[in-house]
Amino acid sequence: MNETIQHFINGAETKGGGGRYADVYNPALGQACAQVALASTEDVNAAVAAAHAAAPGWAATPPLARARVLFKYLQLCQQHTDEFAAMVTREHGKTFADAQGEVARGIEVVEFAVGIPQMLKGEFTDQIARGIDAWSMRQPLGVVAGITPFNFPVMVPMWMFPVAIACGNTFVLKPSERDPSASLLHARLLKEAGLPDGVFNVVQGDKTAVDAILDHPDIQAVSFVGSTPIAEYIYARGSAAGKRVQALGGAKNHMVVMPDADMDMAVDALIGAAYGSAGERCMAISVAVAVGDAGDQLVARLAERTAALKVGDGMAQGAEMGPVVTLAAKQRIEKLIGEGVEQGATLVVDGRGYRVAGREEGFFVGGTLFDHVQPEMSIYREEIFGPVLCVVRMPDVGSALELINRNEYGNGVAVFTRDGGVAREFVRQVQVGMVGVNVPLPVPMAFNSFGGWKKSLFGDHHAYGPEGVRFYTRHKAVMQRWPNTASAGVEFAFPQMK
Repeated sequence: MNETIQHFINGAETKGGGGRYADVYNPALGQACAQVALASTEDVNAAVAAAHAAAPGWAATPPLARARVLFKYLQLCQQHTDEFAAMVTREHGKTFADAQGEVARGIEVVEFAVGIPQMLKGEFTDQIARGIDAWSMRQPLGVVAGITPFNFPVMVPMWMFPVAIACGNTFVLKPSERDPSASLLHARLLKEAGLPDGVFNVVQGDKTAVDAILDHPDIQAVSFVGSTPIAEYIYARGSAAGKRVQALGGAKNHMVVMPDADMDMAVDALIGAAYGSAGERCMAISVAVAVGDAGDQLVARLAERTAALKVGDGMAQGAEMGPVVTLAAKQRIEKLIGEGVEQGATLVVDGRGYRVAGREEGFFVGGTLFDHVQPEMSIYREEIFGPVLCVVRMPDVGSALELINRNEYGNGVAVFTRDGGVAREFVRQVQVGMVGVNVPLPVPMAFNSFGGWKKSLFGDHHAYGPEGVRFYTRHKAVMQRWPNTASAGVEFAFPQMK
């Protein structure tokens, strides 16, 4: 374990002056594979100073020139897809195929950002009053920052910095210290693409770095993705410091299965959406709501498929699910499974104590399935963030909607049915930010925007897409008159357009 993962400040990698380090684990092996430097407040200040110095020049760079740098970065990302994916599998644990998919979805945001000049156009109105024209424009904020989670170490940062940089901002990224390597590959490729030094900076670290970002007066906006308690903290502290904050929190995503649903399609969808990436996705389906007589058939099929999941090292051929990210995560998930049993849910498939041959120290949890889960149980109330699927039975779609709308989270939801009328009313009435109809993971494309409702989002803006452009720019309204006639004199009344 000789590798030290560093910061990237003002165009160069540096260990910084913090003097603190944390182990980075390969979760399939259960062993440390590297160390990461943990930033001090002074390290964050250095990164912000570099970004602040670079901001005027980058903001003054024509949008098309900025887009051309990102286009070169896009090409480099496409060439390094497998390198990104291997980093993710090594430090996060998800399967290599899943990691490749993550990288591809991140690249889509870069493809969107390359077209930013079209979205930065303002509006112009000629002769709004005699001799006066008016127009609007969108301008960058300055230095902005992103604080990103362990579960998508490539994709989620790419939700943020390509849009922010294309809009003319400079960026400071604080990635998760659990899987930090991808952040440096982003930095290297951006530099190779021609991005000026200081426009993109990386500070590795923990709460010390987070608080320094939230408190720094030169940072104008902060984007965050993570758990709801931390999202609330980020939003409160950042807003109190006068920053624009976009904080995406946790989730408890439901998938409603109607009696008329295509059961083969529904089961396939649930297996992939519940157990893909070991359930460590904010859009994972963790609750299947079986309506009417759909329950028995659904649970029987889910039980067979869950027990047959191929769990192993994410780099192993044929692996369908890898380990969870840390030993602490494994212990927490297994504790919640035990609570579900104690509180009366039916444990159909038990994933505790799972071992993989040759990877006995890995942080593995097998696919777990509960039936007859009640809303007051901890396995329903808490975001487990692991490979645990809970089946709740409801008599009708109205009861299912009531259950979902009572939940404190509102990130994603799905309904599986052949009835267009049921689907239409479900979409209209459900109080959730992203909705799928016979689509289990309704993650919007890069040219839309991603975000939930209720305690799944703090702030007014969703991520990437048009909402991302609005978040990373400010609207300015301009009125102009050139004095080519005599002054009409002083007017003390509120101006009216005549």
